[in-house]
Order: sequence, then C-alpha cells, then structure tokens
Amino acid sequence: MASKSDIITTADGNLSRPKEDSGALVKELGSPESLKISTCDSSFKNEQEERPLQGLKLASHEVLEKAQLTGRLKCSKCSGSRMFYCYTCFSLVGVTPQEIPTIKLPVKIDIIKHPNETDGKSTAVHAKLIAPDDVTIYTYPCIPEYEGEKHNVVLVFPGPGSVTMEEMSKQLLETSQKRTVCSLKEPCPKRVKVDESTDSQSAEDQQSTCPLQRVVFIDSTWNQTNKIITDERLQALLQVELKTRKTCFWRHQKGSPDTYLATIEAIYYFLKDYHVQCLSQQYQGEYDNLLFFYSYLHQLINKAKHSAGKL
Repeated sequence: MASKSDIITTADGNLSRPKEDSGALVKELGSPESLKISTCDSSFKNEQEERPLQGLKLASHEVLEKAQLTGRLKCSKCSGSRMFYCYTCFSLVGVTPQEIPTIKLPVKIDIIKHPNETDGKSTAVHAKLIAPDDVTIYTYPCIPEYEGEKHNVVLVFPGPGSVTMEEMSKQLLETSQKRTVCSLKEPCPKRVKVDESTDSQSAEDQQSTCPLQRVVFIDSTWNQTNKIITDERLQALLQVELKTRKTCFWRHQKGSPDTYLATIEAIYYFLKDYHVQCLSQQYQGEYDNLLFFYSYLHQLINKAKHSAGKL
C-alpha cells in the first residue's frame, strides 16, 4: 500500500520546462543514439506505443519536476553531483523522504549487483528508495546465504530451467509441505493422510498460502550475468522467468529479447503477478509506485529523443 496520496498518472506528464541540466541527466542515463524504446504490449498503436507506462496508479511527479528545474545538487554523503537521488549512496537528493512515495512489499527483495554495472544506469536504486525496508542491494561476490531456504526463496532469471509463476507456487508448496512432515519426525510419503479436523484445516490453509519469503534479482548487463548466475550459492534456488512481460527500458540491449527486463521492471512485474496468482487478490495498483522514478525518466528520455528527432 502506498504511503502517499495516489494519483492516476499517464506517461504524458508535464515535462514542458526541462532545465538545461536535463541534457546531462539524459546522457548519464543513456545517450540518445543508443536508446531503444520497446512497447510493453504489441497491441498498442501509434501514440500509445510511446506511452507504455500509461494508466499506472502513481504519486504525483510534481516533486520531480520541481527538482529538475532546480538542477543537480551535491549528495550529502559522497558529494557527487546528482539529480533526484544518489545511485551510489541510495539516498535522495533535492527531495525529501516525505515527498517520495514508499510502499511495503509482501516479500523481501535481494538484488545482487555486478561490480562492473554502471551505477548511474542501473534501476535497482529505484526499488531501494521506494521500498527501503524490504529491498537490500548486494555487490557481487557478496551474496547472502540461502542454504536451507530453497523452500521459500526464488531467483528471477530467464533460462531453460526456469518456471512460470504458477509452477513456482506449486513447487514451493510441495517443498514446504515435505519439510513440515519431516520436521514432525514422520515419514515423508507422497501423500499425507490427515485424520484430525484441526490438522485438516491447517493443511488446507497451508495449501492456499505460498511460502515465498524472499526473491533474488540480478542487476547486470546481460553479457555480464554468467558469472553471477553460475555461482554455486544460487544453484539450489528455484529459477523463475517472467515470460509474458516486455521491456520498456530506454537502454534495451541490442540483440537481446524484449522479454529481458530492467531490474525495476522485473521486480514490479514479479510482484504484480505474485499478488494475483499466488496471493489470489485483485491487483489495484499496490506496487505501481515502484515505477515512480522509472516512469518519469522514461518520459524524460522520450521527450529528449523527440527533440533530437530520434522518434
């Protein structure tokens, strides 16, 4: 649930007064020559194709518009020149925490960042700023210990062994149920016979609840992911792929499928699908503010490309 007042915002927000500093920001995010905008839905046509993030339930971008007019400021921690936030210190710059939406997530998020990933071009910081209590960013080779937690931790990454969200829920439930039986020092049969009514109700509750507690994401360019994804500490984790989602990232890498998502996109779409498919709840924009910074920057990049005649 968002902590700020929610406003339905489309991707054509007011960006009519960018300061000259916006050019430097665009360059930092990705030069126009290398930008590639992918639509999130192949059914979008004409004007809608340029607004794949429309209809999100977002807090107002007014605070970012004002900060953009002010221009870059020094980060109070590292003294780096930043706009909106410091991607090195994971702190806000030029805006206060009270002006930025924060949300509570249903699971913990671990982001493992490649040491060579360019901080200024990573979207992982967006998740940390919007959900600070539930998101932790690690720099490889620093990885948490997941041994003994494969029943409630998954890794989101595409590959031949990856499963869908629905398959993930089933497999985690099966693993969790087997662990429960074994913890009671009972045999681990394929089917557990339950006699008592209270135990029966408990089993039904367990079957209806996904045991997922933590989700791991890799923050890296695709040509650098191999070192992390093959790390033995991640091998026991169930691997999940968001096969039906397409990227809208302005730095989409040439030659990679449009289903390869930016880190913040992957987190957002995973939680959205998890909310509907695993928690069995109607989605009402609970996690849309994860894209608060991303959607604004998407507008900014598109506007810069229009001005440069690239769109």
